[in-house]
Amino acid sequence: MTDAKVKSPLLIKRLAEKFGVDSEKLLETLKATAFKQRDNSPITNEQMMVLLVVAEQYDLNPFTREIYAYPDKNNGIVPVIGVDGWIRIVNSHPQYAGMEFVYSDATLTPDGTTIAAHEWIECVMYRQDLAQPIRIREYLDEVYRGPFKVKDKNTKAFYTVDGPWQSHPKRMHRHKAMIQCARVAFGFSGIYDQDEAERIIDMGSATVVDRESPGPVTAPVQQINHDKIDPLLDKLINRATTEMAWEPAQHYINQRFQGAEAEYALNRLEEAQQRQTTVQTAEQVSNQEGLGFVNDVPGADESEPAFY
Repeated sequence: MTDAKVKSPLLIKRLAEKFGVDSEKLLETLKATAFKQRDNSPITNEQMMVLLVVAEQYDLNPFTREIYAYPDKNNGIVPVIGVDGWIRIVNSHPQYAGMEFVYSDATLTPDGTTIAAHEWIECVMYRQDLAQPIRIREYLDEVYRGPFKVKDKNTKAFYTVDGPWQSHPKRMHRHKAMIQCARVAFGFSGIYDQDEAERIIDMGSATVVDRESPGPVTAPVQQINHDKIDPLLDKLINRATTEMAWEPAQHYINQRFQGAEAEYALNRLEEAQQRQTTVQTAEQVSNQEGLGFVNDVPGADESEPAFY
């Protein structure tokens, strides 16, 4: 694919003027600052353009990290909006009329931290066009992210990594409640917070570990056979993409896999659906500008077996 088919000069020009930067330097600068690569792989123009489309759609500034992205294994992206970005898009919505939080009296101390946090947090958002507010309650045991056991590439030894859920569980829990309530209240879709994006990218490569306890470990961690599962998922995702059959694909995964394999497969399916949504949005923007942004998702092979 040539640059002429990928780049959307009008979009780049609009964003360059908005942020006061040179158009020619915009892509180069954001490729170096707005992506979190873990293998130093180059960022493609297609990935960059999808990020810019989402940034413009939600009026977010990639230079201040209101929005950034993780490249995924299929040359797409997982668009990530920081907490400041979520606050901006909520406050900017024309129907937004305020929010408040309600906290449970009961507290829990999750494994991996010594800090007690609320059993649940409820976010309440008000819309000017609705008589009743939207209330979303998030439970700590469903959103808490434990520490990870990571294998050092040089020494091959495992070590435990703590994150913000270990140091600030109440704050992270509140952020989760706000983000989920914003999605329900205003229909925000196709975007993730950092915690969600990391779960997608890390799926299958890290192991959640519990707080140390006496006694031997009797339940081994389920290992994912990527050589076996990935080719099957590639065909399934290809069929779901071309036929827009995401629900049947999800049903097939639930029937075919269990445990860690099912979670890994469902996350790959969600990632592919998100990528399809953002590419379609990019196509619409570029088609409106007459610049022919191309969707390169391949067609389904008629010889493939029927997965659903």
